[in-house]
Amino acid sequence: MKTLAATPASHSLTHEIISGGSGLVLALFMWGHVVLVGSILTGERGFDWMATFLEDYYIAQPTVAVIFALFLVHAVFAARKVPAQLRERKRIIALAKGLSRSGREKVATRTEHSPFRPHVESMLWIWQVRTGMVMLVLGSFHLILLGLDVFTPLFGDIAGIESQTSMARVGAGLWLPYAILLLCVEFHASVGLYRLAIKWGADLWLSRSAMHLIEQIIFWTILVIGGLTLCVLAGWVDPPLAFLLEGGAS
Repeated sequence: MKTLAATPASHSLTHEIISGGSGLVLALFMWGHVVLVGSILTGERGFDWMATFLEDYYIAQPTVAVIFALFLVHAVFAARKVPAQLRERKRIIALAKGLSRSGREKVATRTEHSPFRPHVESMLWIWQVRTGMVMLVLGSFHLILLGLDVFTPLFGDIAGIESQTSMARVGAGLWLPYAILLLCVEFHASVGLYRLAIKWGADLWLSRSAMHLIEQIIFWTILVIGGLTLCVLAGWVDPPLAFLLEGGAS
């Protein structure tokens, strides 16, 4: 009987480890991905050099396959925490509305604000669920498109990622879904790591306010780099670091 009673708990722990571990790897990958794509900030030459290096040494091809598989695994295990029934989702929506309004209503005397304030942890979880659902759609689209670029010459003259093809696509309209994806990914990743750190006891060494600050610094740093990269890919801004490669141009 003891063994049977312990089984659900052990399964829950296994699911938490898989969900948290896959989320950690994906978050670290996404930050690295933003930096690598940020090579466009040095111009088309720098972007093409980086893409060619990753493809010639067979780094890009297995990485795309592994990350796509890990993305699906994380989506499956993380989805266990998302309310499946319509009634439960309506309760989550009502909770979100209540939390967003709390602290602004008046108490009975109409002279003081209610002492209740929005519960930050609950709001973070609600928005993490929302951004996760957006990521499932836009992230799958991006990974499939990236896989077609890496493995086939469908969108270019050769198989592989090219700056001209990427810039043409982003400038033609993909900047909008990519901007939404960037915002959702960075929020989801930074909040996810914050909640993962608390779950595994990091608040024994750092206060939650300190971890919130770290989370916000990471979020805004990556978001600024990613936003500037997207502007360059869309052709709205000239590469600000192009001067770094001018001396090596032929």
